[in-house]
Amino acid sequence: MSCIGKQFIFVPETPQTDSMESIRELFKICNGPSSSHTVGPKKAAEQFLARHTDADRFRVTLYGALAATGKGHLTDTAILSVLQPVAPAEIVWKPDVVLPFHPNGMLFEAFRNGKAEEKWTIFSVGGGALANETTEQTKPTDIYPLTTIAEIQKWCYDEGKTFWEYVEDYEGTDIWDYLAEIWDSMCKTIERGINNEGVLPGGLKVRRKASTYMVKAKSYNDSLSSRAKLYAYALATSEENAAGGIVVTAPTCGSSGVVPAVLYHIATSRHTLPIRVLHALATAGLFGNIAKANASISGAEVGCQGEVGVACAMAAAAACQLFGGTPSQIEYAAEMALEHFLGLTCDPVCGLVQIPCIERNAVAAARALDANLYAAMSDGTHMVNYDKVVKVMNETGLDMPSLYRETAEGGLAKNYSKYSLKK
Repeated sequence: MSCIGKQFIFVPETPQTDSMESIRELFKICNGPSSSHTVGPKKAAEQFLARHTDADRFRVTLYGALAATGKGHLTDTAILSVLQPVAPAEIVWKPDVVLPFHPNGMLFEAFRNGKAEEKWTIFSVGGGALANETTEQTKPTDIYPLTTIAEIQKWCYDEGKTFWEYVEDYEGTDIWDYLAEIWDSMCKTIERGINNEGVLPGGLKVRRKASTYMVKAKSYNDSLSSRAKLYAYALATSEENAAGGIVVTAPTCGSSGVVPAVLYHIATSRHTLPIRVLHALATAGLFGNIAKANASISGAEVGCQGEVGVACAMAAAAACQLFGGTPSQIEYAAEMALEHFLGLTCDPVCGLVQIPCIERNAVAAARALDANLYAAMSDGTHMVNYDKVVKVMNETGLDMPSLYRETAEGGLAKNYSKYSLKK
């Protein structure tokens, strides 16, 4: 541990990765309800189809967590929407077979004249990204040389800059055009979600609540109204996601409501300049990228701590920056936000991204603002840094029984039937 001024900078242990890809790979505009169970499989189908446009038929086998919750996440719908316009396609479900590389495994097969032309095993590893033992080596170009927040934080103090300037230095100034598009999409999703009503698809008969929360916010005093609006913004995006609408992965579809809610709430209540929101979004992306590079943002791999937990950390960092936090305070806010989601399971009822996912987004948005406030009141000094928590999150997720990692076989997913809606 070294000390620069009065801020403590923790030098990390050996980093798990030597470089890191662009935050453009983290923030992506797509259709819900799941980046790893909908977006990734659809992308895989598109890549496979491009190689077999003359196939007579296709067969796709889904394994592990992808098969266990695939119907609720519309995995089959996403794949078939790509393949069936070209040739008949069959989906085979094998939830009890978990391939060693990742729980979200897929085997694509193309047949022509009765023979298999190609068998391709690929994995949806979170955030819509694909990988296997071969393609893992051909991932998007890495652009960041520093891969821990501790290293980047030290860079900030050495250079007299902050996290968003680190992003600009390595992404280039055109990153702001990209993030402007991302922010515009986030805002439109919230505005759509607030105005939409009715029951979400899937069979659970979950009613949309965002519009109701927004109406009730107008009858409360300032403090309660502020919190009700924050809930409404998070619910708006999460409900749009659950309905298969357009959202931004932040870092995933299932956790897409947290960052937009916090930023939209601050932007509209504090009349924040758009460029400052984009700077905060860059900082959020950086903290999300660290978790993605050194651990995982896949619920099937590490549980919901890697989705909603990381989203909360991203939002807390962004909020702290907007409220004038130092790099140490920003890091503290993110660390605290993620730390208190450690061990969170991914147990979607009926495999749908609704219960408890939608409420978790709203609660995480509120917790992000709490973490920001707590960190802002401190001098930024604390005992456990963000990188350590990311490491522990990964270890905790890998130690977690598979029934609590997006298989819908444990937790709320298993016990929901005990709680009748009539009670």
